[in-house]
Amino acid sequence: MKQIFYKSTRGDRRLFTSSQAILQGISEDGGLFVPDSIPDLTHEINSIVDMNYKELSYLVMSEFFTDFDESELRECVGRAYDSKFDTENIVELKKVSNVYFMELYHGPTLAFKDMALSILPYLMKVSAKKNDFNKDILILTATSGDTGKAALESFSGVDRIKIIVLFPKNGVSKIQEMQMVTQEGDNTCVIGLNGNFDDAQTGVKNIFKDSFFNKKLFDMGYVLSSANSINIGRLIPQIVYYFYGYASMVKNGQIDKNEKINVVVPTGNFGNILAAYYAKSMGLPIKKLICASNDNNVLTDFINKGIYDKNRDFFVTISPSMDILISSNLERLLYLISDCDCSEVKQLMNSLNTNGEYSISQNMKDGLRDFYGNFATQKETLDSIKEIFDSDKYLIDTHTAVAYSVYKKYLEETNDNTKVLIASTASPYKFTKFVMKALDSKYSYMDDFSLIKEMNKIGFVNIPDSINDLENKEILHKIVCDKNQIRTKILDFLNNYK
Repeated sequence: MKQIFYKSTRGDRRLFTSSQAILQGISEDGGLFVPDSIPDLTHEINSIVDMNYKELSYLVMSEFFTDFDESELRECVGRAYDSKFDTENIVELKKVSNVYFMELYHGPTLAFKDMALSILPYLMKVSAKKNDFNKDILILTATSGDTGKAALESFSGVDRIKIIVLFPKNGVSKIQEMQMVTQEGDNTCVIGLNGNFDDAQTGVKNIFKDSFFNKKLFDMGYVLSSANSINIGRLIPQIVYYFYGYASMVKNGQIDKNEKINVVVPTGNFGNILAAYYAKSMGLPIKKLICASNDNNVLTDFINKGIYDKNRDFFVTISPSMDILISSNLERLLYLISDCDCSEVKQLMNSLNTNGEYSISQNMKDGLRDFYGNFATQKETLDSIKEIFDSDKYLIDTHTAVAYSVYKKYLEETNDNTKVLIASTASPYKFTKFVMKALDSKYSYMDDFSLIKEMNKIGFVNIPDSINDLENKEILHKIVCDKNQIRTKILDFLNNYK
C-alpha cells in the first residue's frame, strides 16, 4: 500500500504522517492538512457491497491513515461504531418520494457529526502513543450546533485530553444548547459566545495561529488540537458513509453496480460535501455533487460565479448548523482545483482575511463542474418538511429539508433523473420547534421540549434516550463571554482544572 503523507494547503513544505496531522489539527502556517495523493478505490467498488459499516470504515481509513497498523485502526473502528448507535447498521437508508435519505443521525447526539467524532478520540490516543507525546491535548473547537455536543460526548472522560467548545450563544436551537451545557465530564468546558459561528470559528483559528498563547499553553503542559472538520481525522471518516450509502443502494437493488448517482448535501462549512468529493475522486460513481445552502448562501454564489464574498448580511435561520459565512473546508477544494498550487491558495486566503472576498481563475472555475449550488429559503424549507410528511409520513429536520428543497430545484432546472442520495444530517428531534411548526401552526406556541412529546405522538420513532428528560438536567456550563475574552476563559478552565 502506498504511504500517504499530509501537507499544508498554504505552502509549508514539510510532510507529516497521518498521526502527526491528526495531533496537530492545523498547520503552523494556518493552512489545512491535505493528503499528498487521493487513494483510488475504483477496483473495490464491487466488493464493498457486502461490507458492513465497520469493514468499510477500515477499508477507507486504512488508505489514508497509512502509519496506523491494522490492529490499531481496527480497534479504533471497533470502539467507535458500537452500541452507542441505536441501529446495528450505524447508517440507515430510507426511500421516500423517489429519493434516498441517508440517515446519519443514529449516534448519541442525533447528528451526522457522531459519524466522525465517535472515532476521533481513539485516533488521537493512538496518534499520541505513536509519536511519544508527553503533553496533554487541549481540544479547542467552534460549533454551529452539532459538532459541539458530538465532540463533548466523544471526548468526555478521555484521559489526558481536555476539550473546550465555543458556540454562538443565540445561534443554536434550545435542544442543541441544552445538550451542550448539561454535558458531564471534568475535562469538558462549554463557552457561549456573544456573536455568531463565524466569530467563534475565527476566534479558534486565531488562537491556533497565536504563537505566544500556544507557548503559554505548552509551558502549562498542553498542546492544541481541533475536533472541527479542519482536522483531517474528522474529515476522512466522513468519506466512509458515502461509500456505505452507495453500497446499500446496490445491495437493495435500487441501482446497478457502477451506476452513477447524484449526492445532495446540506452544508455550511463545506466539510461534509468535501468528503463526498473525496469519495468521488476515489472512484465512487457520483455524477453530480449538489451543494445545498440556506439563506446564508455564500457557497451558492461561489459555485455559480467563482466569487467568494463574506461581506453580506448574516442570517440566523431555522437550519442553524448551516448559518456560516466562512466555509473553512472550502480551502481544501481550492487546493485541489488549483492543481495543488499552495501559493494561489495562500493568496486567496489572504484576500479573504483582508478584503472579505476573493475570485478564482477560469481554470479553477472549470474545476467546479462536478458541483451544482443552490439555496432554500426558510419558507421553502418548511414547505419541504410538510410535503414529505404529508406524502409519506416521514419526518426530516430543517437541514435535510434544505437539501430536499435544493434537489427539487436541481431537478426542475436539469430534468436529470439520476438516482439521488440525500445526506440526512440530523434527527427531527433536535429541531422540534420548526419541524412541528411546518406541519401545523398550532404547534407554534409550544416550547421545544413539549414538542418532543408531540412529535412522538404523531407516529415518529421513539424519543431517543439522549434527549429524554433533557429539559430537567442540571446546567453545568454557564460561561458566556465576548470575542476578546476567549483566551482568558481558556486559561481559567485549565487553571481551575489543575
